[in-house]
Amino acid sequence: MVKILMAAGPGNWERYRAPLETALTKARISGDLVQDAAPDTVDYIVYAPSADLQDFAPFTRAKAVLSLWAGVERIVGNKSLTQPLCRMVDPALTEGMTEWVVGHTLRHHLGLDRYTQNPDRIWDPTCPPLARDRRVAILGIGALGEACARALMALNFHVEGWSRSAKTLSGITTHHGRAGLKTVLAGADFVVTLLPRTPETENTLNSETLAWTKPGAVILNPGRGALIDDTALLAALKTGQIGHATLDVFRIEPLPADHPFWGHARVTVTPHIAADTRPDTSAEVIAENIRRGEAGQPFLHLVDRSRGY
Repeated sequence: MVKILMAAGPGNWERYRAPLETALTKARISGDLVQDAAPDTVDYIVYAPSADLQDFAPFTRAKAVLSLWAGVERIVGNKSLTQPLCRMVDPALTEGMTEWVVGHTLRHHLGLDRYTQNPDRIWDPTCPPLARDRRVAILGIGALGEACARALMALNFHVEGWSRSAKTLSGITTHHGRAGLKTVLAGADFVVTLLPRTPETENTLNSETLAWTKPGAVILNPGRGALIDDTALLAALKTGQIGHATLDVFRIEPLPADHPFWGHARVTVTPHIAADTRPDTSAEVIAENIRRGEAGQPFLHLVDRSRGY
């Protein structure tokens, strides 16, 4: 019987225990799912970085650490973690992220705030342009970025992707590197940040790169708070270089009550609700990786330690 340690905190144990047991049964895995076990008896660790477990060295038998989180920046640097690490790519999380990005892109594209926040009852019958006349830059064109790109393209938005290194995706124009970033920012009406957080991606949007954007562009950040320099963004909003910022993630969460983003006329704060890992669907991803490990097959969503994601 495969022993699976769930090191993700008591709250996650209650949320995930039944879905994981169901998924393991469906995958025909005879598994013993536990919250505590002798380290040298554990075959797989289902993990959240908020767990007490921080030293992976004693888990000499473990074939993989299976993260419940899409982001692995809080664990990938752990020197004791020598086992294969798999990040979570949950189909439901992807759906939620896509819905948030498409919803807020459409909100700004259609100018809906003019009508929901119109205390002076101004009658302005000006119609918005069509989606085919709008350009969207997606910074970070991994699984989430690609899903958002394709959903926006289905609505006729002109979408281009950017990544730090070259990447080719069927039907999507992609750019990379510093020159590529300047190109996509200069033409975009909407900029969506979905990069992983690494030392190289921190402050991707800063005073220099925000100056490259099309004047009045809208920033949507459901990725990581550290991707944007807050001070530089506030300055760009003040000058009108950035027209609006809709932000779901922040350097400190919950966002402190005295942070200037709260109450800013051109900032929308959503409380980290763009996407979440759903127990039913993520449990199936975990069960599939355990099945693969037992069958000697490559793991899904294996983290590249050298790149940090």
